[in-house]
Parts: sequence; structure tokens; C-alpha cells
Amino acid sequence: MITKFKSINNLAVFQNFNWDTNIRDEGNNVVLFKPINIFYGRNYSGKTTLSRIIRALEIGNISDKYENPQFEVSISGVADITQNNLTTHGKKIRVFNEDFVKDNLRFIANSDETITPFAIIGGNATIEAEIQTFKDDLGSSENGSESGFYLELKNATSIANTAFQSYQTENNHLDQQLTAKALDRARGIKYKSERFGDQNYTKAKLISDIELVLEATFQPLTDDEVTQKSNFLNERANPDIPAIAKPNIDLKTFNTKAKDLVTKSISNSNKIEQLLKDAILNRWVKEGRLIHKDKLEQCSFCGNDISEERWKELDSHFDEESEKLEKEIDVFIIEIETLIRNVDTQLQINKNEFYSKFHSDLDNLILQKQQVVGIIKTELNRIKINLQERKNDLLNPKPFVDITDNSEQLENCWTAFESFRIQANDYSNSLASEQSEAKKLLRLREVSDFVRTIQYTTVTARIQTLKNTSDTVIQNKQAVELKIQQQITQIEEKERLMKDEEKGALKVNEYLNNFFGHDFLTLQALEEADKKIRFEIVRNGTKAHHLSEGECSLIAFCYFMAKLEDVETKGSKPIIWIDDPISSLDSNHIFFVYSLINAEIIAKQEFEQIFISTHNLDFLKYLKRLPNALNKNQSAYFLISREKENSRIRIMPRYLKDYVTEFNFLFHQIYMCSTTDADDENQHNLFYNFGNNTRKFLEAFLYYKYPNATDQIEKLTRFFGDNRQASTMTDRINNEFSHLEGLFERSMTPIDIPEMKKTAQFILDKIKEKDNEQHEALLMSIGVEVDAV
Repeated sequence: MITKFKSINNLAVFQNFNWDTNIRDEGNNVVLFKPINIFYGRNYSGKTTLSRIIRALEIGNISDKYENPQFEVSISGVADITQNNLTTHGKKIRVFNEDFVKDNLRFIANSDETITPFAIIGGNATIEAEIQTFKDDLGSSENGSESGFYLELKNATSIANTAFQSYQTENNHLDQQLTAKALDRARGIKYKSERFGDQNYTKAKLISDIELVLEATFQPLTDDEVTQKSNFLNERANPDIPAIAKPNIDLKTFNTKAKDLVTKSISNSNKIEQLLKDAILNRWVKEGRLIHKDKLEQCSFCGNDISEERWKELDSHFDEESEKLEKEIDVFIIEIETLIRNVDTQLQINKNEFYSKFHSDLDNLILQKQQVVGIIKTELNRIKINLQERKNDLLNPKPFVDITDNSEQLENCWTAFESFRIQANDYSNSLASEQSEAKKLLRLREVSDFVRTIQYTTVTARIQTLKNTSDTVIQNKQAVELKIQQQITQIEEKERLMKDEEKGALKVNEYLNNFFGHDFLTLQALEEADKKIRFEIVRNGTKAHHLSEGECSLIAFCYFMAKLEDVETKGSKPIIWIDDPISSLDSNHIFFVYSLINAEIIAKQEFEQIFISTHNLDFLKYLKRLPNALNKNQSAYFLISREKENSRIRIMPRYLKDYVTEFNFLFHQIYMCSTTDADDENQHNLFYNFGNNTRKFLEAFLYYKYPNATDQIEKLTRFFGDNRQASTMTDRINNEFSHLEGLFERSMTPIDIPEMKKTAQFILDKIKEKDNEQHEALLMSIGVEVDAV
């Protein structure tokens, strides 16, 4: 049974609808679907959309015109059905809506199209006797009353289950032992990787190891070998030693550049002779020039004026060429100082990364490397001194002696280091490989002991015997199942011979004639040249065209009702959804649709669950007459309402569910005014609406009671008789409390509740006095027991 539309999103007018949020009763309990479910909603409110969700469960797909539709339908006993698993519910579902009509009665939209035929089981005494013989042999499948082939299957199933259980028990016990040996945290091989070597050990690997130790050629480790291998595992391998970048010191380039700077000549033209001969005096004058230039006009040393001519001599002496050379020397000195610092970082050797067997050779290499580095730094410092000397005497070239280039010896040290590093890493790899092999041998000894302890060979042989027995009896059971299926197939083939499409057409005509009186419009089953059957609508003996909307609706619904008895559906008690079946029908035909549903579905109980939706209040009124329609345990009523672009489902309000007509509702309002406590503030709305409710009730009631009276005053006078107070008070309430036009000052004063309560009682008393039988009938229509009044 479908219990609810759990959620609907992005499906036509339904967006973010949640059942548990919207469908709750007055006690805040979630209300679920019942066997009978009635929906009321205006046109375009979403009734057909709901039917399409259920039809998707019937046919296994939903229209691709919906963009990313999402919904969940809850069905008792199975997982929720969504747009992704439409066929997993196992229910027989039949839906009548416009999609059903389009798919099966294409003739209605296009007279050149046909109507999909269906067959109903027809009568044939010989075939029926054969079918009965097959069914007798097949027997009953009812639990506890099995007979025939089904009893044979029951016995075979019992034997198969017992044999399979024995096999499964023994096999599961072995499986548990294997799993524990492989994966148990306390004693499993996986969690002893430091001894057995495989952190990703599994039961499958254990089985593979068992097959290995069971081979005739396998020899496990002796106890002494186990001790030896265990001690060997205590030796730890160092991590791989990373490579060090090869030293790259280009002393030759540094030597060439230094030599160029130290020996470079500068032109002596326009130079001051005295300064050329004395480097110290030359630097002293240069520094003084920088101090005085554009700042002082007198010499700070002697106090004499510095003439313009003297400034020109100094500028010519200290020209751009000499300044450029000095800057180049300064930059190159910085480069050399940086190289001197960096040369110590070349080839940093950490002997602790090596095994101790390499330490002695590494100590010698480190000493050799330090000596080479010291020589290189000495040569670089000599270059630096030469440069500094030239800087101090820029105007005079200096001799330069080439340095000794020992960079190749540093590269030789790196080559030796690389050799030691590779040897050490190879030794690590060899150690790991040998220890890995030792772990494997220890693991196989462990597996060998395990196989012997649990008597693995004996146990597996016993399990195989049990499996063979189980397989044999299961095959016997499957043979009986096959025999049953073949018997069912033969029954279906015989029934197929009895299928009669003409009876399907006759069933539609029966409904058209018996329930609607349309004997001039019929459905005929016609046989084509290829022996295929098609349905055709005939009017007065010829093919019908230009059917009215009402005729289309009648034929479509009768077709659907008849199809509930086709060979695919009859006897299956389907879930039925009928979407607004009374479109374009007059009141008589609306009643006949109700009668057909009641007689052929409800009365015969040929359904598991039924849903009926309508936009028509008259049809809703009839649906309330269905058996159990007012039984709250058997039926549920819902309202589909649309607000702008979105629709939602909610519990049907009482004014729609509980009252057959508005007349009954108005009478109930007057009755409650007569019995409600006038001081109860919660009933204020009841008294506030009393004027309108009373006026409308009396207009209808008195019209049918006094159809010859001329006006309302005369009707009130005749109804209340000698009680002038009652008629006057009622007329006043009708006029003053149901209108504000011309009586605006009345809206500024509180309503007179006691007066209304008294008037309500006048009306009820007078109805009882005039026609007690009608009074009792009205009370019963609103659920009031007559004896209690």
C-alpha cells in the first residue's frame, strides 16, 4: 500500500513539497494514505501531476519533458521509490489519466489512429478442463496447505535447506578460522608485519600461502632456522642517502677576470704627476675631493681657496675611466667574498647517514675535501688582495700571478662520495631484500603450523563432501521449481488460447449501455489481414468520427474500467488511481461514473488501494457515499491547492469533507451558536459570522418551504407565527449583522452575542415545531445524535 508522497521537487507545479511537514492532523500527527483516498482540487492545481508519478510506477518511466524531476513515494514493506528505481516496488498499478488515454485511445485525438486492444478470458469447455487438470497437478501454494507440485517443492526445499545449512555451518567455521589467522588484531598475520612482512595481508593471501605449504616439495624452517631468521630481522636498514649536487666552482674565469682588472692601464693624459707617483697621496686627494666638491670653497686642511682651475685639474685627474675601474673592482671583490663563503657549503658530508663500515673512508674523504677547500679559499683570498692593491693605486697597473686551480680536486672528492653513497644504498636494498625473504619463510612456517593445528586437509575434504550433497539436493529442488514453472507456462498458454479481444470490446459496451445507456455508440473488435485485432468506435453501424468531449470521456473511462478485467490485471487486486474521470460530463453521467466505480471496484473489493481525484463538487458529494468513505480508518480526504506557481497537498478542510452541501454546513453553524457558551472567546468567529450564515440558511430554507411568499419579511412572519419577537429579531440580525452599507456606525460597536444565541435557538425550536422529522434529519446530517438533543 502506498503510504505517502514523501517528497516532490522540480515536478510541474510541485516544488520542495514535503509530506511530513504539510500533512498533519489537529494533533500534529502525520496522516498517511488509507485504502480509499479522495483528492479535490481545482483545474490546474496539480491533480494530473500526482497521477503521473503513480503512472511512472506502473510503466517504469516518466515523461522526459520534466527537467530533473525528483520524488519519493513511500510504500509499506519496500524501500522508498524514486525517479531512479521506478520498477522495484513489486506492485500491480493501474492509472487512469490523460496519458493513459493518449497511449491507449489514440483514435480520440486522431480518427485515423486505432485503439489498443485487450483481451478478457473467454469460455471453452475443453480448454478449461485441461487448465483445471494442470492446476490440480500444480496444487496449492498456500502456506500450510501445500499440495501437488508445491508440496513436492516444499519437501525438496526443506531437504535442500538442511543440507545447505550443514555445509554453510562447517564452511563458515573454517572461514572464521582463516579470517582470524589473517586479520585478527591480536594474533593475525596482518598485524605482525614486523615478523611476517605484509601489512596488507588478507584471507585470500593466506589461502594462497596454504596452497604453497601443502605442496609436496615445501620444506618449512627448522626451529634453529626460525631463531636465526628472527635475529636477522633485528638488523635495521638505513634510509637511502640522497644525492648531493656536484660542486661547480669556475676558478679559471675568476682568475682571468681578476688579471684583467689588476693589469688594466689607464690613460695618463691630463693627470697630476705628483699624484701618479704617490698612491697614498692620490687616494687622500680623491677622498678630499669627494668631501669638498660642490660643498666647500676653501680647503679644510690648509684653509686656502680652491680655484676653478684647480677643480678642473682634479676632475681631469679623477676621470670616468678610473671611476669605472674602481667600481668593477669593488663588485668583483664582493663576488669573490661570496664565493669564499659558499665554498665551505660545497659537498656537505654527513657520515652518520652511512653504515659504520663506510665511516673510515668517509673520514679520509672529509679531510681531503677540507684541504682542497682550504687551498681554493687561499687562492681566492690572493685574488682579493691583488684587487685591493690595484684599487688603492688605480692609476698604475699591477703585476698579476695566476692562481692554482684546484676545483677539479673538489670534483674528485664528490665522485668518491657518490661511489660510497651508491654502495651504501645498494647495501640497504640488499639488506631489505634478504630480510623480506626471511619474513616470507617465517610466515610460511607459521602457516604450516596453522594448517597442521586445525587439520586443514581433513576439514576441507569434509566441507567438499557436504557441498556436493548440498549441490545435489539443490539441483533436485531447482528441478521441481522448473517443473512448476513449466506447468504454469502450460496453464498460461492454455489461457492465452482462451483470450478473447472481442470480449474486451463487449465489456466496454456493457458499461456504456448498462451504466450510461449509450447503445448507439459501441466498441468493436476487428481482425486485420495479419490476424491482429484492433478496436474501432462505431456509431449506428459505421465508424464514428467527431466525437464530443463527453463521448470521449465516457468511452475512455469505460475502456479503463473494462481493462481492469484483462488477463494482465484480473484477480491481482491492483493499486488504482483515477484522475478526474468526469471531464465534460453532465450531472447524470457524473452519477453514472460514481455508480460504475462503486459497483465494479469498491463493492467487489477488486483493489488493494484506490485514489480518486476530482475538480467537481457534485462528484465529490457522490464519492462520500462510497462504502467506508466516511470511515476514518478506511478513507482519507485531501485538498490540492495552488498558490501562484506552486501547489501543495493538505488535509481536506472539514467544510468540504464533513458536509454534503452548504445547506448542511449553515445549519451546523446555527446549531453551534445555539449551544456554545456565549462567554467563550474562542468562538468569537462563530458569532461574528452568524448574521451571514443565518441569512443564507433562511433564504434557502424558507424559499422551499414558502415558494409562494412574496418577500423575506412575509416568509419570516409565516415561519415564526405569533412569535413576533423572534421574526423581528431574526430580520434585524439578517440585515444589520450581515451588511455594513448604510449602517457604518454598527461597525463601531461590539456585536450582541446573547441576542444571536437566543435567535439561533428560536430558529431551531421553530424548525422542530413545524417539521420534527426534518429537524432530526438535519441534526443527523451534522453528526448530532437525535436522542441527545
